[in-house]
Amino acid sequence: MGTDHRTRPADPPHVTAEGTTMKAVVQDVYGEAENVMRVEQIGRPVIGDDEVLIRVHAAGVDRGVWHLMAGLPYPVRLAGYGVRAPRTRVRGREVAGRVEAVGKTVTTLRPGDEAFGVGEGTFAEYATATPGRLAPKPANLTFTQAAAVGVSALTALQAVRDRGRVRPGQKVLVIGASGGVGTFAAQIAKAFGAEVTGMCTTTKVDLVRSLGADHVVDRTRHDVEDAGRRYDVILDIGGNRSLTRLRRALTPRGTLVIVGAETGGRWLGGTDRQIRASMLSPFVGQKLGTFICSENAKDLIVLTELIASGKVTPVIGRTYPLSETPAAIQHMRDGHARGKIVINI
Repeated sequence: MGTDHRTRPADPPHVTAEGTTMKAVVQDVYGEAENVMRVEQIGRPVIGDDEVLIRVHAAGVDRGVWHLMAGLPYPVRLAGYGVRAPRTRVRGREVAGRVEAVGKTVTTLRPGDEAFGVGEGTFAEYATATPGRLAPKPANLTFTQAAAVGVSALTALQAVRDRGRVRPGQKVLVIGASGGVGTFAAQIAKAFGAEVTGMCTTTKVDLVRSLGADHVVDRTRHDVEDAGRRYDVILDIGGNRSLTRLRRALTPRGTLVIVGAETGGRWLGGTDRQIRASMLSPFVGQKLGTFICSENAKDLIVLTELIASGKVTPVIGRTYPLSETPAAIQHMRDGHARGKIVINI
């Protein structure tokens, strides 16, 4: 599907066409990256009183980027992102860069500070963010590494700590351990004292082993229950296995945390499995469910401490320039990513 410029909506209120402009990757209709995304010169974002303007140095590519770009599954559009076309033209949320300007009520950041976390419209030279979703960039991380942390590492931390309640000595299975969230989840679970098994494809076994995983399962040869092990916690990251198969691999009082859902359905996209898990959970001994990541500075600080201690290291699989953002998204979509994909700007 090609881009139809006749359907292009007006820039949203927080973007101005006056004054200084910037390069950004924009889209005006839903579709696949190579068909709907392009680099364009647009106005810099104008910040509100409680926002900051960031000069973006690097932006992470997370799976949510594709969902918002494609408008799939369809409930995404009904959630306020635009029914027929995207309400905002610039994708991207994970960010690392320098604070360019601050709003009137912002007291925790000032121009020149290096920060990382979650912003809005980060596939651009400048982006907006709120201080509550940013933290000081760790001195031992490059901008590229820091940009990988925002959404993916927050999701992994909350899956392991809050939903999985992982404790020392527990057996934890991370399905999808080689991806953006999975590489963080495996390391964080290990840092929490768990015996970690990572599941991935053949070509990524060495990567998962390098994360400190105690065991690695090649999912092209074995499935979750084949090894005969039972796990206290299973983190199913972007998988599509049935609840029945996953429950067989859990201990009787084990916990299943579904992190994302990728069945490809245009209406539910895998969320039906999440709903079934939540409905079944009260009636069985196992705890089954999912969660929505809370994007907050407090947990970014926790991640900063884990990174500073050497227990967690962002895994950067590949970097792209801003002009090749569509290729970066497609690379992730094709399942080729080893760790995080980052756009350098």
